[in-house]
Amino acid sequence: MLGHYPNVEKTQLVSYVEDYLECVETLPLDIQRNVSLLREIDTKYQEVLTEVDDVYEKYKKEADEGQRKRLQNQLQRALISSQELGDEKIHVVTQMMELVENRSRQMDSHTLGLQEPAEPEKSSVVEKVRQEAAPIPPERSSARRPRRQRNSESRDSCSAANGAEEPGEEPPPREKKSKSAKKKKRSKAKPEREASPTEFTIDPNEPTYCLCDQVSYGEMIGCDNEQCPIEWFHFSCVGLTYKPKGK
Repeated sequence: MLGHYPNVEKTQLVSYVEDYLECVETLPLDIQRNVSLLREIDTKYQEVLTEVDDVYEKYKKEADEGQRKRLQNQLQRALISSQELGDEKIHVVTQMMELVENRSRQMDSHTLGLQEPAEPEKSSVVEKVRQEAAPIPPERSSARRPRRQRNSESRDSCSAANGAEEPGEEPPPREKKSKSAKKKKRSKAKPEREASPTEFTIDPNEPTYCLCDQVSYGEMIGCDNEQCPIEWFHFSCVGLTYKPKGK
């Protein structure tokens, strides 16, 4: 048994063995004492049941009202006594169950005390290595930022291929859209998105914009919100046919 716990002191193992032997030796005696008590209670219970039967037979044969009343009271007391004895038997059985459970928990606690303690330093190092090895998800906002810096060059190259704008033309100024324009954009974005030109050659490295997630072409309008991940929108996708008034 000592070989199962090589890193535990022998004095601790000896204490565990002593507690185990004491539990094994005393538990049967305690159980036997409760079982004997149950037998005594059951003997009294059987005597009360016999008394109930005798009193009931006399009650059926008795014609005098006074005697019947006396037998009725005696029968009632016997029934109450039998109920009390039954409750006492249940109490003894409950004590036996609790005794076994307490001894079991006691031995479990002693067993846990023999187990080797966890190494906090080793676990912390392993956790640190896992955190360093975990991949860091890219941020959407940081990936979108370079598009704003390259938007003029990408728009010029796309305009030259499409013939819709002159080379070197600067991107249209950002315009503030009214609430009605935003509602119109949402309602017409999907049907007009299909009408966007896709005939020109698209560079696979070209950044994409707008709700249609396509490259820059034609006339576009910028979003004033710095947190907007899209930044630029095609006129056809947001339902615009000419440049809105205002700054």
